[in-house]
Amino acid sequence: MAVDKLFINARLDHGARHAITVDGGRISGVLAETERPEACEVIDLGGALLVPGLVEGHIHLDTSFYGDAWKPHKPCTNGFDVHERVTFQAQNMAAAAPMDVRARNQLDLCIGHGTTRMRSHVMVDGSVGLTSLETILRVRDEYRELIEIQLVAFPQSGILKSPGTPELLDEAIRLGANLVGGLDPASFDRDVERHLDVVFGTAHKHGVDVDIHLHDPGMLGLFELEQIAARTRALGMQGRVAVSHAYALGDLPADPLKKIADVLAASGVAIMTNAPGARPFPPVAVLRAAGVTVFSGNDNIRDSWWPYGDGDLLNRAMMVGYRSGFYVDDELRMAFDLVTEAGAKALRLADYGLRVGARADFVTLDAEHVPEAVVAVPKGRSVYKDGRLIARDGRVIRQPT
Repeated sequence: MAVDKLFINARLDHGARHAITVDGGRISGVLAETERPEACEVIDLGGALLVPGLVEGHIHLDTSFYGDAWKPHKPCTNGFDVHERVTFQAQNMAAAAPMDVRARNQLDLCIGHGTTRMRSHVMVDGSVGLTSLETILRVRDEYRELIEIQLVAFPQSGILKSPGTPELLDEAIRLGANLVGGLDPASFDRDVERHLDVVFGTAHKHGVDVDIHLHDPGMLGLFELEQIAARTRALGMQGRVAVSHAYALGDLPADPLKKIADVLAASGVAIMTNAPGARPFPPVAVLRAAGVTVFSGNDNIRDSWWPYGDGDLLNRAMMVGYRSGFYVDDELRMAFDLVTEAGAKALRLADYGLRVGARADFVTLDAEHVPEAVVAVPKGRSVYKDGRLIARDGRVIRQPT
């Protein structure tokens, strides 16, 4: 019997060419190039480097202004301050284009660069209620054939400081959010235990995962990481909790860093970093050597936090590698892993990768191998979802249904 699709002249990272068979949207075979089974459709990849679809581990679909009128950045009045940035964001959002339009712009941008799986944080708190989530849920449904999206109910205005937020987080999961988020339990809500009671209590009640924003620096951030890890172990949630940013890990001396790295690894708490400019960030190599899952994402794209961002996870891998001082091939592959396999592990994507049984999500790159792709960030990509061509040269060519 003929396979649905046969992709020929696919070059994998180690250099050999292969043929890939796809049936029912999944990879059914990774064959030697000389093997050519009968197929209903044959696609010649022309010797391009084939990599799995990129995994966006942290983004904000509701707050980007990409494709909207330019919003000049407002600096904080006295150094970085989350409270002040949230205020600026509310001011900008009030004058922005409709959220669904901006979210579609951002999705098209990311898909065009090769993203096929995504985790987006969406504001759910007393300042916006469930309105933003309801909008992004509709957009997610529109794009369901192009990209798979996990949504985090994100209390941007705090949990304890924003009246009604605990109840809203509970309802957000009922509506279709996949995870519960949090934000700086110490510096924002000024009560670590009560904040984490709500986050982990809601997650445990609904059987969902957790992804907490943590900007707090130094020993304060270290204490919060210890408390998050302890909660994770107590509830048996190893492998189901992530901390995004975790700037404190970039502040610590070697000994406390090694200790908390071991605690995070034993607790199965993943760390997301986008290696933001002018901020300390988690030391990727040290954490990974301890067994911590470290993954990445674009985070903010032209929003109220900074004016940068192009939606390209390959460019993000390059940036993480550049800021980490990664030079040798194994280190460059490590940077690439943050936006592919490590991201899939953190997002618990069981059907990911260039292997039999996985979803046929992949991207073609004009590069000899992964290390070259990370430093060169080649354009001219083709993006396949479930074996279907959905984007080429940065443009989505299959319209959402």
